[in-house]
Amino acid sequence: MTPIRSPRAQGFTLVEILVALAIVAIGLAAAVRATYQVTVGTEQARIRLVATWVAQDRLVEHSARADWPALGTASGSASQGPFGFAWREIVSATADPSLRRIDISVAEAARPDYGVARLSGYLFAPEAKK
Repeated sequence: MTPIRSPRAQGFTLVEILVALAIVAIGLAAAVRATYQVTVGTEQARIRLVATWVAQDRLVEHSARADWPALGTASGSASQGPFGFAWREIVSATADPSLRRIDISVAEAARPDYGVARLSGYLFAPEAKK
């Protein structure tokens, strides 16, 4: 003899399906947000890396030219690949007259007040190297 089943025992109710769909939607939304955050973080890290290269290039350029920059502030722009940057150098004296400190900050060209890289270094006077 087969047991008699009520029609209600055959499947899921509409409420159960809606709750399951809501749970799946929340999970997918969380996955999309996490993917977006990783993408944004990767792009920001890429911008910081390239901005650091711009700062290093500025310092190495002074060293390679063996120039002796004047004390004070200088600024300019540079581009690396698809990125545009604004740089600012502050040259200051040190206790040793044959050394100068140079502080370089680099910002995105679109947001020049928001620095994304900083680098400090020292330059020898050209006649001190000989």
